[in-house]
Amino acid sequence: MKKIVVLASGSGSNFQAIIDAVNRGDIKARIAGLIASKPQIGAVKRARDHNIPVAVLENPSDQDYTENLMAQLTHWNPDLIVLAGYLRKIPTEVVEAFSNQIINIHPSLLPKYGGKGFYGEHVHRAVLEAGESESGCTVHFVNELYDKGDIIRQVKVPVRDSDTPETLAKRILAEEHKLLPSVISELLTSNRT
Repeated sequence: MKKIVVLASGSGSNFQAIIDAVNRGDIKARIAGLIASKPQIGAVKRARDHNIPVAVLENPSDQDYTENLMAQLTHWNPDLIVLAGYLRKIPTEVVEAFSNQIINIHPSLLPKYGGKGFYGEHVHRAVLEAGESESGCTVHFVNELYDKGDIIRQVKVPVRDSDTPETLAKRILAEEHKLLPSVISELLTSNRT
C-alpha cells in the first residue's frame, strides 16, 4: 500500500480531511506519519487521536533541520509528501531527494498571492485589499522556491463585497478540504509519484 507523510504547522484541518478520505477509502494509501513544527499544535492531537506516528522538528539550526527532516522522511519512505499548512520552507536537498513527490496546498490562486509571508489571513487580506473578484486555493508541486512549483489543480471561489479575511478564509478552507484529498488520490493512482 502506498504511503503518505503529512507536514503541518497549525490546527490540522487539512490533515483531518486527508485522514477522513483515507478512512473512507477515497485515498488508497496509509498515512505513515505527521511531521509537525511544534508539539502543541492541533495537527499533533489529530494524529495521536488516529494512532498516526508523529515527529516534531523544531530545530534551532537549518542544518539540523535539514538532516532531521531528511532522516525522518527516509525512515518513513513515503510515496507522497503533503504540506498541509506547513509554514517552514522545504530545504533544496529534500526537494531534490523527493523530486515530484512533495505537494502543497495554498489558499490563493497561484501565482497570485504566493511566496514568503503569504500564508493564512495575510493572503486573504491582500486579496481583499487588491479588490479581487475571485480567489481560491491551489495544489502545486513543491520546488526550492516558495509557492513556485508546477500547479496541479485550482478551485476558484468568488469574493463577495461583504467578505472579511475571516469569511473568505472559511469558504476557501472548505474547498481546500475537498481539493487536497482529491489531488492526493489522483496522484497516487496515476503513478505520478
